[in-house]
Amino acid sequence: MRLVGPSGEQVGIVPLAKALELAQEYDLDLVEVAANARPPVCKLMDYGKFKYESAMKAREARKNQAHTVIKEMKLRPKIDPHDYDTKKGHVVRFLKQGDKVKITIMFRGREQSRPELGYRLLQRLAEDVADLGFVESNPKQDGRNMIMVLGPHKKKTEAMAEARQAQEARKADAKANPGKSQNAAEADLAEADVAEAEAPAEAPAEA
Repeated sequence: MRLVGPSGEQVGIVPLAKALELAQEYDLDLVEVAANARPPVCKLMDYGKFKYESAMKAREARKNQAHTVIKEMKLRPKIDPHDYDTKKGHVVRFLKQGDKVKITIMFRGREQSRPELGYRLLQRLAEDVADLGFVESNPKQDGRNMIMVLGPHKKKTEAMAEARQAQEARKADAKANPGKSQNAAEADLAEADVAEAEAPAEAPAEA
């Protein structure tokens, strides 16, 4: 076998008995790292430590993995101004998280004869959140509904990184300001944890 030392140095091609002898001498494990090579490659290492580091790397990779999520928000063409602000707030939050948002305008009864109401509402919403997202799919009629898709300017990975930074900043602020009320500090930390977590898609909200 071709043997690699504990620091990555090349020991050379040695018989199995010699490799086992060196492993015992270094108090390390003999681990096959390239079984298909000719001759196979083995390395002297602490196998327990190797498994732990590999698991940590895999965990970090999963943590940083970006999942494309499409949220949905439903509105009525004659939505109340307060309800509109509430819905817009949800759309802003979704876009900040790096998620796409499907906006659905629901027409009922005679409202179906006024598609321009829905079109104007979608245009208004797109303009209101233009600093966070763009129109990925233009408004189009789909039966009794009108649909538009907004895409975020930030990638999901960027949004996740910013959420982690915000969490760290809030935790540092809570520690640096012990005079802050306990409830306020806990609220800050809870908000930071929620921001970092990748929540599942929310159920569609109706006006």
